[in-house]
Amino acid sequence: MLQFEDSNMTGTAGSNAVHPRTQPAISGASEPVGRRVRIEDKFVINGKADVNQLVPFKYKWAWDKYLAGCANHWMPQEINMSKDIATWKDPTALSEDERLIVKRNLGFFVTADSLAANNIVLGTYRHITAPECRQYLLRQAFEEAIHTHAYQYIVESLGLDEGEIFNAYHEIASIRDKNDFLLPFIETLTDPSFQTGTPETDQKLLKGLIVFACIMEGLFFYVGFAQILVLGRQNKMTGAAEQYQYILRDESMHCNFGIDLINQIKLENPHLWTQSFCEEIRGLMSKGVELEYRYAEDTMPRGVLGLNAPMFKEYLRFVANRRCQQIGLDALYEGATNPFPWMSEMIDLKKEKNFFETRVTEYQTGGALNWD
Repeated sequence: MLQFEDSNMTGTAGSNAVHPRTQPAISGASEPVGRRVRIEDKFVINGKADVNQLVPFKYKWAWDKYLAGCANHWMPQEINMSKDIATWKDPTALSEDERLIVKRNLGFFVTADSLAANNIVLGTYRHITAPECRQYLLRQAFEEAIHTHAYQYIVESLGLDEGEIFNAYHEIASIRDKNDFLLPFIETLTDPSFQTGTPETDQKLLKGLIVFACIMEGLFFYVGFAQILVLGRQNKMTGAAEQYQYILRDESMHCNFGIDLINQIKLENPHLWTQSFCEEIRGLMSKGVELEYRYAEDTMPRGVLGLNAPMFKEYLRFVANRRCQQIGLDALYEGATNPFPWMSEMIDLKKEKNFFETRVTEYQTGGALNWD
């Protein structure tokens, strides 16, 4: 089974966190002058404590995820692309279907991580009033920049038409439809006039967090990840596949952080988790599966690499079930199974493993990748 880190609430103060609050916090101005931060005044949204003071910690799980992200820093230029360049230039090395997969993937991802970064920096960050969680969001925003850099590095290395790749989200229907699905949620959270503090606006924020953690990062990325990683497993485009594996690991951490954030908001604001809200989320998740399956069909009009679009229908249903269960919803697709169990190995780089006929040792801050 594909192993996702369970969203645990270690370090959360559940006993202190069940009172709805309706007063929006103003950064740094909601505490009386001279009063020290009290842990009981800290909340993920609508908190009254000074957001500029990191301690005392209330959400240690968020701080731990920040430290874990920092310990796994990497940069695209560390990956050697010479073999990929030779493969791409060789007209016999890849089929047209394989080349389509590479270009469609890059066409989606070169802008997807920019959308994610904008959503964090211009939207989510200002609505979160727990400084421990804000600290992780800053790290996540930087990682989104690294991912955009990685895709640009692949495009540049292969000498692809930048206009074609970077405009795919306007010109390719299956990519445009995914972005059009996401944009209303981005626009809500990034609207300067939007503020939390009422049940309606708090639900809008919670909905936006679910869309980005569980659907964008937790579903929309997985067809592309699986496709490129299969290329790598067949010793094709191994430099690009290596970068995708590192990005997958980062995105898995982003997804898990988002799920913890969602569950903490639920814990502190149980009045938001209404039956009608849950049904709306289930509908959005179902729509996400539909859109990502259309993308699978578009990128794989025929079977290729031992994959075909129907296999991804089952996979997406499996992943969607997992996302629903992680935030406390019933599974959408009874009996869905995972046709790609090897994906679980690609998520975790903490221990040595066989990978593209080499062995990778855990990458750490300040160090290059070590290969035997």
